[in-house]
Amino acid sequence: MNVDLSAATAFMATHARILDRRRFRLLTGESDDPAAVLAALDGYRNPDGGYGWGLEPDLRSPESQPGAALHAFEVFGDVGPAVSPRAAGLCEWLDSVSLPDGGLPFALPSATTAGNAPWWAGADPSVSSLQITSVTAAAALQVAAHDPAVATHPWLERAVRYCLTAIEAIEETPHAYVLAFAVRFLDAVHDTRPEAAGLLAVLGKHIPADGRVRVEGGTEEETLHPLDFAPYPDRPVRALFASEVISADLDRLAGMQEADGGWTVDYAVISPAGSMDWRGYTTVRAVDILRRNLRI
Repeated sequence: MNVDLSAATAFMATHARILDRRRFRLLTGESDDPAAVLAALDGYRNPDGGYGWGLEPDLRSPESQPGAALHAFEVFGDVGPAVSPRAAGLCEWLDSVSLPDGGLPFALPSATTAGNAPWWAGADPSVSSLQITSVTAAAALQVAAHDPAVATHPWLERAVRYCLTAIEAIEETPHAYVLAFAVRFLDAVHDTRPEAAGLLAVLGKHIPADGRVRVEGGTEEETLHPLDFAPYPDRPVRALFASEVISADLDRLAGMQEADGGWTVDYAVISPAGSMDWRGYTTVRAVDILRRNLRI
């Protein structure tokens, strides 16, 4: 299955937000300027050091949110080995909003919920969320690999401890996104936390052999696939899947390129702007995964 990179480039130029256009250019080698990517990210930053303003496409309120922090760390990871002091500043903000057990709330209150998905608008800010903490910590750990200020920040250690404790307490099969993000977190700490390997093996038992996990409460088509759990080669999490399962899912991902050159998502559409923002974000992610797996 071939990918039309020229068509993807045209899609990004036509439809994607500036941040994802900058990320795409860096990813594909059209640009070697990480400063341009960081400048685009700054448009979503608040004075408190956190991020909002629709950086998470279905959370469009301006206030800083844990869900937006995930996306900011993804960008800080994109520009590595370059570092930005904004990454350590984000850790400071996350430390300030973490709950006593070290976890992050799924979302914080917003002055307006216009354009926000109901799961963000209805979140309880007094309860720690393994879903949001694990995926945010996993993204931060990727940044920590080249940014000492993030690697040594107290927030990251607190978040890691919370996630390990919460994952160890899982007994029944968790929601699809909790399962996927917890697995990705364990993969990220696999080399530094001795308990991660055993916990990864336990969680792996909740994933069917074909790697397809239906998203309860999502759209009719919304399903997680093997690459949502194990996107990159040469990582411990790949041991949870047969090689032919990963190969077939790479074929599926490549085949999802639309006629306009971009990729799309099967999430619920919350707003027209959010839907297009997701398409640009998802196209960057699809090209990155396919490139790292030598499909481009």
